Amino acid sequence: MGRGALILSLAAAALVPLAVAPPRAPVASETFPGWPTAFEGRSLRQVALGRREEGFVGGFPGRIGRFSDGESEIIVRWVVEPTRKLHPSVDCFRGLGFTIVSADSIQDALGRRWSTFHAIKDGERPIFVRELITDAEGRWWSDVSSWYWPAVFGRAAGPWWAFTIAQSEDTDAVRRRP
Repeated sequence: MGRGALILSLAAAALVPLAVAPPRAPVASETFPGWPTAFEGRSLRQVALGRREEGFVGGFPGRIGRFSDGESEIIVRWVVEPTRKLHPSVDCFRGLGFTIVSADSIQDALGRRWSTFHAIKDGERPIFVRELITDAEGRWWSDVSSWYWPAVFGRAAGPWWAFTIAQSEDTDAVRRRP
């Protein structure tokens, strides 16, 4: 077998799992349950989506909401099917010109691990960002990549909630974070 045929065979073999993928897990309910009114013990106030969030609404399989608890900006995404349109928030911050500095994951009071990073831009206060995806069965994923394939292959039942919390580094909220 020639080298080209071998490469083609290997590529075809790598794609077989995608062709025979089990059906995705059925979504428990695609009826939107409404936005949360509180998060981590603090009341939420819904604010209008910014231009960057509005750009993702079209074709998004679910809903996107923007909230404030008085100290943090919280982006909540309700997702009804596995999608590449749910992307890591670090990509948004990079796209907006922020320098990203990795941070250790943190564990909240429920034992869930959040992925975290610092977003830094000249002339602006550094921002501490954390992200988590959850499902109705109490499972959680600390990042989009760890959620995506289980969702695609039916090992994670939707709908899902994705939370991105952005806090100015100089707020008390950062010092109180989970």
